[in-house]
Amino acid sequence: MLKLAGRSAIVTGAGVGLGYAIAHALVADGANVVICGRNADSLGKAYASLSDLALPGQQVRMHGCDVSSEAQVNDLVGFALDQLGEVQILVNNAGVQGPIGPTEDVSLEEWRRTFEINLYGVLFTCRALIPHLRRKGYGKIVNLSGGGAASPRPFFGAYATSKAAVVRLTENLAEELRGTRIHVNAVAPGALNTQMLEQTLAAGPELVGEGQYKQAAKQKEGGGSSLERAASLCVYLASAASDGITGRLISAPWDPWPELHDHQEELAGSDIYTLRRIVPADRSKQWN
Repeated sequence: MLKLAGRSAIVTGAGVGLGYAIAHALVADGANVVICGRNADSLGKAYASLSDLALPGQQVRMHGCDVSSEAQVNDLVGFALDQLGEVQILVNNAGVQGPIGPTEDVSLEEWRRTFEINLYGVLFTCRALIPHLRRKGYGKIVNLSGGGAASPRPFFGAYATSKAAVVRLTENLAEELRGTRIHVNAVAPGALNTQMLEQTLAAGPELVGEGQYKQAAKQKEGGGSSLERAASLCVYLASAASDGITGRLISAPWDPWPELHDHQEELAGSDIYTLRRIVPADRSKQWN
């Protein structure tokens, strides 16, 4: 049974890598999908492949978009609604790794650009689509997190900081939309062997640090985390199976997400899978 039959989605940054894997999984599970990206060549190839995968009557569309541009994002959402009639699912995957190196040395312009894509790109798409989701009384927003969101990632400061901000934006939106049947969650996809890994290796140990360089080399040799598992988590969060789960940062490789709906009541009353400050008492320390 196709879990997403009759549902429609927007996937940003879907020309290559994880974004394409997510779009592929959504189409394979029955969703109508609009993909977007900045590179016309890779976007066109992704569109052709996804169109071949689609069943009769199932719609796949593409639209060029730089998510750092509010105007282009508004055009994207308008295009999707015009082509598909309505949209229930938004997957914010578009992102860049940004400058690599010590924070005091890297380009501030590149720092700003990283935030424009990784954080403001998520903000713009959410702002553009949420009014439609409110009118329909239902929706699924999935925001891609990344390394550094839940723990420091030195020498990748712009990326890590922007992804931490995406998680907190996810939590804020989930609270603002509580009771509307619009669910907002973040996905930690794991250490993937994508273009970002190649950029890390190309930067070398001088910029990324000896420890992170060795870790990246080991990851490449070992194959990294599964693109398909991360994409499957996005399908789960886009489906009715995850209704009621919101405001969470969920790890694709580590968390037991296929059965997460069985723990919905426990989740709702806890801070599990969230970003929170740890105080001494949380570690059995009494400092006052």
